[in-house]
Amino acid sequence: MQSMTGYGKAEYVENGISLTVEIKTVNNRFLDIIPKYPRAFVALDDSIRKTVQSRISRGRAELFITFSDTSEGSKKIVIDEALCRQYVLAAKTLCEKFGVENDFTVTSLLRNPDCVSEEVSDDNAEKIGDILKKTLWAALDELVKMREIEGEKLKKDILARDDEVERLVGEISARAPKIKEEYSQKIKERMTEILGSADYDESRLLQEVALFADRTNIDEEITRLKSHISQLRAVCREDVDVGKKLDFLMQEFNREANTVCSKSNDIEITKFALALKNEIEKIREQVQNIE
Repeated sequence: MQSMTGYGKAEYVENGISLTVEIKTVNNRFLDIIPKYPRAFVALDDSIRKTVQSRISRGRAELFITFSDTSEGSKKIVIDEALCRQYVLAAKTLCEKFGVENDFTVTSLLRNPDCVSEEVSDDNAEKIGDILKKTLWAALDELVKMREIEGEKLKKDILARDDEVERLVGEISARAPKIKEEYSQKIKERMTEILGSADYDESRLLQEVALFADRTNIDEEITRLKSHISQLRAVCREDVDVGKKLDFLMQEFNREANTVCSKSNDIEITKFALALKNEIEKIREQVQNIE
């Protein structure tokens, strides 16, 4: 089990090449990769994304790459001749049309990044790609390690709360059978209080008690809650799509707890059911952090 929150960093410094990769992840329903890197790495964007996707499946991942290369022959100057020609012609046209001095120089073109730019030389591009892959993988190792440590903490907390949920369901299960008997006794006492020693229709009384028992019966909800408790423990032992499975399971927990509350006509069961909903909500909050 992994948390979706984590941070990883790796560096490569050798022979004039300096490369740093940082990646941090936070909660997100799906995997959202947001890379920020120098223009020299644009061609490697697809490879970068696939590498990240191979290690994490959910979360908002912000990737930062900083790079410098002072080694000999590492860069080449690229001139956009067509664009330079347009700038020169534009400057000449402005001078002729408005009668202003033409102070446009070669320096003007050199300072324009669209006209003259630096690129990684073809000979060095493959080498830089290999270095990036290894450094990115090392950063992801650190990220996954942190996510796993955090995931274990979440797992312990969830299982501890699941034990409390099981206790509360046990209290509700033990209390539920007594409600019918207590209601029947209460009705009899009320009839005696109102009618005294006068006779009353015993069958009508039994019918009323049966209707009450049917309206407040929560046997099915208790059975499903007990099943969900076991399923939660089983999912926590898995490694794939744990977050999505737990998220669905918490919806089912909530549905059953809400039904118990709505059917309850007993202060004790209502008290336990509200405590149950509170624990389920705490588990749900933790589940939002799991990959």
